Amino acid sequence: MLKKGFEVHIKTINTDIIIIGAGAAGMMAAHFCGLEGKEVYLLDHNAQVGRKILISGGGKCNFTNLYGSDPKDYYSENPHFVKSALSRYSPWEFIGLMAENDIPYEERLHGQLFCKRSAKDINTVLLTQLNRPNIHIRLGQKNLEIETISVGYRVFNEGHEYIAKDLVIATGGLVLPQIGASAFGHKLAKRFGHKIIPGTPALVPFKLTGFSELAGNAFIVGITCNGHYVAENVLFTHKGLSGPGILKTSLFWNPGDEIDVNWLPSTNIEDEFLKAPGNYQVDTILKKFLPNSFVELFFDRIGVDGKIYIARLSKKDKTLIIQSLHSMKLTPDGTEGFRKAEVTRGGICTSKISSKTMESNLQKGLYFIGEVLDVTGQLGGHNFQWCWASAHAVGKVLA
Repeated sequence: MLKKGFEVHIKTINTDIIIIGAGAAGMMAAHFCGLEGKEVYLLDHNAQVGRKILISGGGKCNFTNLYGSDPKDYYSENPHFVKSALSRYSPWEFIGLMAENDIPYEERLHGQLFCKRSAKDINTVLLTQLNRPNIHIRLGQKNLEIETISVGYRVFNEGHEYIAKDLVIATGGLVLPQIGASAFGHKLAKRFGHKIIPGTPALVPFKLTGFSELAGNAFIVGITCNGHYVAENVLFTHKGLSGPGILKTSLFWNPGDEIDVNWLPSTNIEDEFLKAPGNYQVDTILKKFLPNSFVELFFDRIGVDGKIYIARLSKKDKTLIIQSLHSMKLTPDGTEGFRKAEVTRGGICTSKISSKTMESNLQKGLYFIGEVLDVTGQLGGHNFQWCWASAHAVGKVLA
């Protein structure tokens, strides 16, 4: 409540399109929405655009995938929702944009494309596109509220009000609360009748006791979780397990779920036992393929003497070694949460969103793009590709 004698002067701005969220999806949407001259205001509560872009991929930003993004690369309650947008904006479109701006990039494993110099290059490219008189960026726009009015939407706080026919929400998910992530978009969608799939951390390390002494070790491991199989590098940490293999697995994991771990996915240890001389110690064979420290912990964990000779290994212990090495059942204690996750799994249910235009079927002129939706890409540049593609979809209808 205002004290007597104080007056607040709110600056009113009338425009064509308001976009909330100056991240990957929001900046790209501002570009596409403003291509034909419509006036666009891009608002964000942060003092800097693309904060998540800057820290993604270890500061190098895995901005897309050379092999393309397919519906199978996404987790959603509606696996078909992504098809339309992805088919109309391919990775090659964004790669072309990088080339036009002379931004050097490199390919890593599985077609992942990263900036060679810095993720700042992505922000530079996106901002260059927005350097037009009809596109306005307004940062530091905190405590925004939204209401519907006869002409469309009124977005306001204690100092400004923006009025437009169309409103695009690109506020992202819940990851990295330390840089201001919030449930703003989810709350707004719920207000207009949309179902919200509860958000959980995804592409995130697991907490798991019993392996801390192996911290720093990494090797390729096969992991099965809820019918999904991943064989990639796993990194042991002081808190549990990380690395690409774990981050990919976490997309399919729910609290309490068991994971089935094959510590030696490319070698059949039973065949190695059969080939080895009888006077070889069992642990000597495992150490040919795995770090010594892991082998020692492995035998301690399953309660078998690793120093025993192959010729003296009982059938029971041999079976236990084989089963534990190729199919060890582990139940993570949890994940390292939104502070360490790369994306949010869950969000606004897509059942009432147009897959072609990203418009709400429940509220005319209201659009949702990017991570705020229940669309979560697998590790490898697919989440940024979804940002570019969904922004392109909304721009095609609003420009």
